[in-house]
Amino acid sequence: MEELPQQPGNTKKRLLLLLKIAVTIFCLWYVSQKIDFSVAGEALSNANWFYIVLALIAFILSKLVSAHRLNLYFRDIGLKLPPKKNLELYWLGMFYNLFLPGAIGGDAYKVIVLSKQFGLPYKKTTAAVLVDRFSGLLGLVLILAVYSLLLFSGAWAYALIIGGAIAATLLLFLVTRYYLPDFQKSFLVTLLLGIVVQGLQVVCAYLIMAALNITSHSVAYIFLFLVSSAVAVLPLTIGGLGARELVFLEGARYFGLMEENSVIISILFYLITLVTSAWGMIYMFKNPLRVRRAKVRSAKVRDSE
Repeated sequence: MEELPQQPGNTKKRLLLLLKIAVTIFCLWYVSQKIDFSVAGEALSNANWFYIVLALIAFILSKLVSAHRLNLYFRDIGLKLPPKKNLELYWLGMFYNLFLPGAIGGDAYKVIVLSKQFGLPYKKTTAAVLVDRFSGLLGLVLILAVYSLLLFSGAWAYALIIGGAIAATLLLFLVTRYYLPDFQKSFLVTLLLGIVVQGLQVVCAYLIMAALNITSHSVAYIFLFLVSSAVAVLPLTIGGLGARELVFLEGARYFGLMEENSVIISILFYLITLVTSAWGMIYMFKNPLRVRRAKVRSAKVRDSE
């Protein structure tokens, strides 16, 4: 079994974890008080699981594209990680992020092991992981802007939405150009990949809606899905659980949607994330970089002869 890099005990981190658990429990409790479980259960029992499987496939495809995008950033800093190894490490990071919130996070794990393995400064690997996160978030913002234009009307609304999307894109471009120049050459292609990632997850949400036979107000549901995805990025709850459902619940009230359907969409998406991330557990026992390490040791032996 692959051991996590050791970190010193930190009372503050433990308290933050307990706070996240408490917020998660409170959000789930609050949502449970506002929905009719009999209605939710009936909708879930009548779900078409063929579409659920398709939704799972769409989500997995989004993660494959996301892993490739991250590897492009790694190459920008001279880290030539084979695609297969990068994918395995990415899946292991997903597992750590979702299942081991009290241990080292998946992003921090990748930074530590890659820096040690390839002798790169922590600053460079950390920058690659962070800019990948921001690029993905920008893709989400741009798709959210499109659905906002479809949902809201008025000159002021259009100006704010379009202006916000342009400002977010320009901000990331300027930060990359002046503070993270290593990644400037990959800016456009990774931005496009970020849009593809979020687009595939929107397809996943549409397929979940098809499974639940939700045929009306699809734009509003997808808008809430995108907003909840943005909120889930914030380190407020465990893996976004609870926060995503709360956004769906309150948003459903605002738009006059069926609250039970909204919460079920959120829960099914979380379960798809859970199932997909669980696959990364096998790489706790099978180190993704083991072969690479063997090659490095072999090369050192040859150089010393």
